[in-house]
Amino acid sequence: MVVAALVHWCGILSSGNHAMPIVLTLRTLLLLAISSVACLSNEARAAEPLPNVVIVLFDDLGWGQPPCYREDSALRTPNVDRLATEGMRFTDAHSASAVCTPTRYGLLTGRYPWRIGQFGVLQTFDKPIIPTTRLTLASLLKQHGYHTACVGKWHLGLDWHAANPQKSKVPAIGETIDQGPNELGFDYFSGFTHARNIGMIIEQHQVIAQVEPVENQPLLLKKAVTWLEQQQAETPFFLYFPLCPPHTPVVPAEEYVGVSGAKDLVRNDPQYGDWLYQGDAMLGAIVETLERKGLADNTLLIVASDNGAAGRPYAPLRAAKTSIYEGGHRVPMVVRWPGKVAANSRWGHTVCLNDWLATTAEIVQHDLPDNAGEDSVSMLPALLGTTATPTRTGTVHQSHRGDLAIRSSDWKLIAHKNGKRELFDLTADLGEQKSVLADYPDVASRLQTQLEQYVEQGRSTPGAPQANRANLKLQALQPAKKQTN
Repeated sequence: MVVAALVHWCGILSSGNHAMPIVLTLRTLLLLAISSVACLSNEARAAEPLPNVVIVLFDDLGWGQPPCYREDSALRTPNVDRLATEGMRFTDAHSASAVCTPTRYGLLTGRYPWRIGQFGVLQTFDKPIIPTTRLTLASLLKQHGYHTACVGKWHLGLDWHAANPQKSKVPAIGETIDQGPNELGFDYFSGFTHARNIGMIIEQHQVIAQVEPVENQPLLLKKAVTWLEQQQAETPFFLYFPLCPPHTPVVPAEEYVGVSGAKDLVRNDPQYGDWLYQGDAMLGAIVETLERKGLADNTLLIVASDNGAAGRPYAPLRAAKTSIYEGGHRVPMVVRWPGKVAANSRWGHTVCLNDWLATTAEIVQHDLPDNAGEDSVSMLPALLGTTATPTRTGTVHQSHRGDLAIRSSDWKLIAHKNGKRELFDLTADLGEQKSVLADYPDVASRLQTQLEQYVEQGRSTPGAPQANRANLKLQALQPAKKQTN
């Protein structure tokens, strides 16, 4: 239709009293046509029902643990593997950090956690680290009519003062704790603070139970399933379901002990495989509920991990959780979105869990303000299969002790906290065994400059510069000497 209109108007404008310079006319009409197509595309997307969004976040699930990522894995994750065949498997996905708290900050805010100086994990009675004024995945989607819920591990701080001003005891059942998920866009919250306080269950702003560790995950699965069963197709919803498995304590429920037949070949923990299998079964229960309710076809389902496996390196990746090397932050991520994401597809370019804020913003056609999602890049073109080129130009990684690394294409420059630098070509050396800093000083210099710009601008995406809450100073790049044989 647009082409026909072009031909019609070119005929009119280049003849008789309507004659005009044909080059200018065609250029103008081409711009009008492009704008019309874009408007039609936006109108078509606006006419579609908004998709439900479900994020199931495993805790310490390593890149080499699901069999869909490593065929010789001795562990079992049948539901993760099934979703990989029904959707897209990401082979170069990264958490915002190599440990828990900072990654969850990045996932919900689309901002690198090192910008607020958050490298380690919060303790039980630490204060919240996300201001109520900052846009989150939940508050963004809530603005667009979504029902929102967080069920599971929070680990981003709460205001404990009213319930425990001296931080000397675990708050009793019935005591109030606020400044948590409900203040950041979640209509409903049921969960716990972190793995070392797994027994205390909070619902909305109140402590409702003290349970044994083995009881925690079955209870919260029931809470998540019950919430899903209350949802209707007419209103979109967002469920954030952060699990405990396979993080310690390793406490599989009785019905899972010995069932998986899986072996932990690295640490020889006889119940570790069962604990992971239980987490996978929890994912399966979420999928089954969506399908039984007729909600699965309009649900964007995201499955990922918050960092690498704890104390369990999986070759060819170097190291594990907490590390700046790939084993610390390269994580499994699988996405299913029927009718949108092609089944059994794969995305091999770098993405980050931070990117879900910009991705969902594009889905609901929300223009992010300059002070939101500063380090979030939309993956929607990758999901829809409309591009084969990388969505990111650079990605910053961090360890728990303050090391940073910048990844651009296949190059990775590590800026250790002590000033040491290492450069790796991950295509040739995915295991990061030999730094080539001395061989490629120009590459190292370019990446150092890029990292410095990201720090100074307060963002790594286009937009107005923003202020970092932490005063991060990078040491200068020193020339490396070539080693002689």
